[in-house]
Amino acid sequence: MSRMNVNLAGVELKNPVMTASGTFGSGMEYSEFVDLNRLGAVVTKGVANVPWPGNPTPRVAETASGMLNAIGLQNPGIDVFCERDLPFLQKYDTRIIVNVCGRSTEDYCEVVERLGNEKVDLLEINVSCPNVKEGGIAFGQNPKALEAITKEVKKYAKQPIIMKLSPNVTDITEMAKAAEAGGADVLSLINTLTGMKIDINRRTFALANKTGGMSGPAVKPIAVRMVYQVANAVSLPIIGMGGIATAEDALEFIMAGATAVSVGTANFFNPSATEEVVNGLEEFLAKNKIEDINELIGVVK
Repeated sequence: MSRMNVNLAGVELKNPVMTASGTFGSGMEYSEFVDLNRLGAVVTKGVANVPWPGNPTPRVAETASGMLNAIGLQNPGIDVFCERDLPFLQKYDTRIIVNVCGRSTEDYCEVVERLGNEKVDLLEINVSCPNVKEGGIAFGQNPKALEAITKEVKKYAKQPIIMKLSPNVTDITEMAKAAEAGGADVLSLINTLTGMKIDINRRTFALANKTGGMSGPAVKPIAVRMVYQVANAVSLPIIGMGGIATAEDALEFIMAGATAVSVGTANFFNPSATEEVVNGLEEFLAKNKIEDINELIGVVK
């Protein structure tokens, strides 16, 4: 068997395949379809310091080769997460990555501090949340704000931190360098692209929020390009995501420079997508007589 293990900031994963935050709950819903033990890691839905109700409905709409969502990071909060979701995930032989969201730097730090004593392997910081104190621009769209929140979170974090980059910026490498300067251990990208859909019969927005995050196969070429740019701009390991539905998709990201990959929207139309990607990667390595998947990371220059 070829070696599938990859390393993210000192945390060893049995393979590079994980779930994308917000598309897999905390694994409970999918455990009937997927053997969670087969995954390199499970990334949870965003967790905040207090329960968030999310946005009004409708908040999901299909588009060509993708979907729009404006869920608004609905979640039950850190207390319920630690009591209910973490014990469930800890029963499996997979790494646990908790996605953290907040409306202010203090919110993020509170959650990160609470998770310091829990059996969690990495923390993914969702900086696509609007910064309420700065008038609603996302933390991840201003390099100075991104560097500052990274530095603050690092003060409280006992686990390595992954900064999840927003693609809704002019220069993704500038954001990656800001996160690196702030002390990030890993980067993940891309988050969703801002989109809109109009319901022509109702003559109104398809989503109550007007805009939503676009994800799915349609965004993959943009995501691959951004992962490639970031891999060549910083020296941090990268988790690549954006429209991955097959092992071939995952390999594009790995060859562009990603150490690991997240499968998101595909889980909705194929609940066993993550496991199929793991199997497909193993078959590709065997067929091409590649002994170690790490040989493929960033081979395209």
